[in-house]
Amino acid sequence: MSTDEEVLGKAYDARLMRRLLGYLRPYVPHVAGALAAIIAGSALQLAQPYLMKVAIDRYIAAGDLEGLNTVALGFLAILAGSFVFEFLQTYVLQYVGQRIMYDLRMQIYGHLQRIDVQYYDRNPVGRLMTRVTTDVDVLNDLFASGVITVFGDVFTLAGIMIVLLTMDWRLALVAFAVLPIIVLITQWFRHHVRDSYRTVRTWIAKINAFLQENIGGMATVQLFRREPENFRRFDAIDRGHRDANIRSIFYYAVFYPAIEITSVLAIALILWYGGGLVLAGALTLGSLVAFIQYSQRFFRPISDISEKFNLLQAAMASSERIFQLLDSPVVIQSPKWPVASGQWSVDHARRDPTLGPSRGLESGPGEPRRSPAQEARAEAWGRIEFDHVWFAYNGEDWVLRDVSFVVEPGQRLGVVGATGAGKSTLINLMMRFYDVGRGAIRVDGRDIREMALDKLRGFFSLVLQDVQLFSGTIAGNIRLGSPLADEDVRRAAVAVHADRFIDRLPEGLNSTVGERGANLSVGQKQLLSFARALAFDPRILILDEATSSVDTETELLIRDALKVLMAGRTTIAIAHRLSTIQDMDAILVFHKGELRETGAHQQLLARRGIYYRLYQLQYKDQERGRNVPVQG
Repeated sequence: MSTDEEVLGKAYDARLMRRLLGYLRPYVPHVAGALAAIIAGSALQLAQPYLMKVAIDRYIAAGDLEGLNTVALGFLAILAGSFVFEFLQTYVLQYVGQRIMYDLRMQIYGHLQRIDVQYYDRNPVGRLMTRVTTDVDVLNDLFASGVITVFGDVFTLAGIMIVLLTMDWRLALVAFAVLPIIVLITQWFRHHVRDSYRTVRTWIAKINAFLQENIGGMATVQLFRREPENFRRFDAIDRGHRDANIRSIFYYAVFYPAIEITSVLAIALILWYGGGLVLAGALTLGSLVAFIQYSQRFFRPISDISEKFNLLQAAMASSERIFQLLDSPVVIQSPKWPVASGQWSVDHARRDPTLGPSRGLESGPGEPRRSPAQEARAEAWGRIEFDHVWFAYNGEDWVLRDVSFVVEPGQRLGVVGATGAGKSTLINLMMRFYDVGRGAIRVDGRDIREMALDKLRGFFSLVLQDVQLFSGTIAGNIRLGSPLADEDVRRAAVAVHADRFIDRLPEGLNSTVGERGANLSVGQKQLLSFARALAFDPRILILDEATSSVDTETELLIRDALKVLMAGRTTIAIAHRLSTIQDMDAILVFHKGELRETGAHQQLLARRGIYYRLYQLQYKDQERGRNVPVQG
């Protein structure tokens, strides 16, 4: 399996780091405070061994108890100060890390909302979720415990080296004699941990991909009794992940004891050489004790810096993937200077008192109905024109070829054709999920590429076969965040007969909807989608196989709801079952991306062409189904 989860890139990339540090700019005062606390805390750590030296050489050797008490109080003050500075740096850095993580996630999600649909055709949802979750978490670790705290480690190392050289340069060189060993151990650790990290990330990607596919398709797994086979496959993947982590643990298990042994070796050398100096009177006992304590503190930052190398490596890989997403161009955008919109929009309709109540909704008591003049005015909008449209998802593999037709305001248009004929592509192009390759699509005489996306899509309501519902309430799924009043939501539900099942729910419109509407039937979800479309009061209604997956009783309700929904609106209905579009004003017949026939139902049958053959096939299937004897 080869995915970009496996790509680590450089251990350090200055370009990426500069871009990452840009997220620190809003929090420079916090970072400066944390850095000051880190440096102050490191300075206090450096002061402790020196106080020990003073206590031994100046007060213990002289038997000065009062002076020793002063040193003890100094130790207590240093410990208290160390606690305060450690608290400040930890709290502030974690605070900054959480704020940056919030900012980054919001930036990524905002970009995902703007990016065009074709990007999602090329990138699995699971991978995009990893960008928003796991990769951002890695960067949080970098900011909270990596990029800033490394300054504390460097400051501590430099401070210890300066103090040791100042106290006795000969003994300092003895202590530094083990540094080549430290360098070799660290290089070995970095090389092997890098490969181990890559392997672990690869297995994590395989686990995520396997779980997403098989948990999402669990019903199919259980239906075809594939549980043992899937368990065996997951066991192999999980075992690979476990073994990779165990190999990673091996390198850590070698590295930390090796560093510890090297530090003990340094202490032994200091005792051997420094003890001789003490016996010769060339070094005080307090200095020797301070050297030993400094050497113990010297190797701790080295271990921390080596550990932060892994964090930096992971952060570089995560940031590269995140920035690759953020740098993905938004191909479908509103024009810089969109055309002035004199067409229908929901906001305009609701603000215009001359248009009366929403179209398709029954007027309540006392509510004025529209006059014929007002209806005629409303019907002035909703004209759709395809002008020699060509489109291909890839290169010149044309899905639509030279398609031209016009839908007049208020007209009901059916679209039929075999699977892959290009029917659903019409929807994607009308709402500018994709742009045409050649030709133009116009709504009310305006090229849709010249219109603001929010205004264009505000003209449409789309009802799909696979209804997308969100976790929340019934009313929330009809309203979808718009400022619709409760009475408008209720009225839309009643108009499409969705109230028949809503009123049976414990809390009515406030009843909970599970993830993707899991607690609702297919027909109930479809009725909710009709209520949603009606509540938004669109000028143009698009139906894509809206009645193909429901039972007969629900289909009758839906057909009645469709009459309400289509009243006074330009309607385009895509259907496989020809019975659902026979009463349309006109029907378009597509075949292999071309518009082959146009006309009303009876006209198309009279031509005895593609539509006639489709009708005969479905009619024969229905007759064959009626003649099958029932066994019982």
